[in-house]
Amino acid sequence: MKWKALSVAIGCSLLASAAQTPARAAVLAGGPLIVVNPGFEHDAEGWTFTEGTGVATNRPHGGAKLVYLDSGAGKSISQTVIAPATGSYSISAWIATGGAAGTFTVRRNGADAGTVTLPSRSMYTRYTISDVPAAAGDRIEIVFGSGSGWVNADDVMVSPGATTDPRVTSSNAKIIELFAWAKAKAGSWAHQDGVPGLLNVDERVPGGTGEGVYAATYWAGYAHRTGYYSRDFAHQLAGAHILGLDQENKNMLRSFAASATEEHKYYPVWALNFDAKTYLAIDYRSPTNFVREVPATFELVEKANQAFRWTGDRAYLDDPVFWSYYQRATDDFVSLHDGQLPNGPVKVAEGTGKGIFQGAASYNEVSGEPLAEAGDAIGAQYQAYRALAELALDRLDLKTSLKAAKQARDLKAYFNQTWSVKPGSAEFVRAYTVDGTPLTGFGKENSWFMPMKGIIDAGPRNDAYLDFIDAEASGAGRPRNIEAITYLPDTFFRHNRDETAWKWMRYVYEQRETRHANSRQGLNGDYPEVPFTLVSQTVEGLMGIQPDAPRHTVATQSRLPADIGWLQVAGVPVGDGTVTVRHDGHTSTTFTNGSRTPRIWEARFAGRRPWLEVNGHRVPGLPKVIDGVSYTVALVPVPGGHTVTVKVAG
Repeated sequence: MKWKALSVAIGCSLLASAAQTPARAAVLAGGPLIVVNPGFEHDAEGWTFTEGTGVATNRPHGGAKLVYLDSGAGKSISQTVIAPATGSYSISAWIATGGAAGTFTVRRNGADAGTVTLPSRSMYTRYTISDVPAAAGDRIEIVFGSGSGWVNADDVMVSPGATTDPRVTSSNAKIIELFAWAKAKAGSWAHQDGVPGLLNVDERVPGGTGEGVYAATYWAGYAHRTGYYSRDFAHQLAGAHILGLDQENKNMLRSFAASATEEHKYYPVWALNFDAKTYLAIDYRSPTNFVREVPATFELVEKANQAFRWTGDRAYLDDPVFWSYYQRATDDFVSLHDGQLPNGPVKVAEGTGKGIFQGAASYNEVSGEPLAEAGDAIGAQYQAYRALAELALDRLDLKTSLKAAKQARDLKAYFNQTWSVKPGSAEFVRAYTVDGTPLTGFGKENSWFMPMKGIIDAGPRNDAYLDFIDAEASGAGRPRNIEAITYLPDTFFRHNRDETAWKWMRYVYEQRETRHANSRQGLNGDYPEVPFTLVSQTVEGLMGIQPDAPRHTVATQSRLPADIGWLQVAGVPVGDGTVTVRHDGHTSTTFTNGSRTPRIWEARFAGRRPWLEVNGHRVPGLPKVIDGVSYTVALVPVPGGHTVTVKVAG
């Protein structure tokens, strides 16, 4: 039987992680929960139709067919499937309506497990009923009900329910609402191992080019293509971890690493299908003609290190596919792609200036500028060196670690003293064309990636450039595509611009009901990068949670804006357990170690503070400088199951 790739039903995870929940383990043992004919490409097969309903071809969301319900009460289309094991599931569908009051319902053993009452919206929108609990043998019924106008439905998808349960409480209702929406929405994009689906579905080939078996992956890119993209994946990785998608992260990262072959000149491919091995055809034509952008090569190294710090999974160190990728990306790749422009004592990886299918220097694909070197690429290269230095140290490879750390320092010095400086001008260089012309002004990604990656020295120049980015993104320079704007909170959180970062988080969330710049994508909120990044920006941004699971340490720093008096995030997965963190303003933090393993907590406060209080006992504040910025910290051993509060002493 053929399956429409955009509507595959989802089953179970490929492997259990060390922190796997019992529910997830049970689902693994039982196999995937599969909906028959989820995209209606096989007409009525698997579904029950009442009068006034049917299969049509006039306006599908994906593929060639959809189902419709005429207006008026009492009409339905339904399917019942049997849960293979104890667990939970999130069930989604793309639905368009010509009137209000239609319904999308999931029932368990005849009882309502969740119902969405549909608004009047003629554009396809993705609706989800999250975390439906089920025991092995339970009857799960999916039902579309009629309303006051026509209802069109397509592309049903079943994802596993949440495997972690991070929870937000706060004095601010907006952040509670935002996080709950993002958590549920992001979790609905996960694919699991063993589900059949079509490959290479896109806007040009809606029926795909063949069948495959999907691996444990998740959507990272356009929802009308059956693939995940390196750029989106890199930005979604932290949010995915927080939601328990560690096996998915590892599968996807490894697939990119394995694709960075000598034949590809050590570029990873731009996108893969959900089988985690077939290159997505719309972006790959041949080994010499495929989409590739320099920053992605380096971001994948940085994100591998981030995944290792969150999980402590030594596969990121010991798997030869990973280790070879880190070394080649920071060595062979740089040497092979540095030759157009002189860079003195350092090497800078370059694009060709000939478009994305020949190797672009920047993520900014729409500028039309023939770039050889770009700010997002050089910033990402800097962070890749730093990541390799840390990873090599954990492998006890001191030689590689020292070399990579020196490469990072040298590149940063060259960037600040030469690369970003336009002689005779105070303007900030953000790129160079293939003929060596320096470009200033606003370059979107090749502007904001520079401070986001921390390559600009701390001080007035960096501060002024952050002001410039905020002003441009708030005005005529604002990108049309919401996924570009999702980087702005990360950029400003990194530099303790709490109010600005929160402003952009709210903006992204508030635009979720607006039509995406690509009309086939639907709403902004249906672009996967949006919810994944809001999850990570809450935990890593507002809460400043920075784990180092291999060393059993966690750092925290409040970045709460003025309108969030206190914020707590509970159940954040780190290593073999969880942490719970509460910030009260910028002067008090409470940390709970939800692991059996003792942890060292670095309670971090911006600025110099002579004294801190640890559970009421006054201790000297320890000075620490991070990327040129001064902090005061307390290093506190926290046994498993214990809670400690650190405050700024008055």
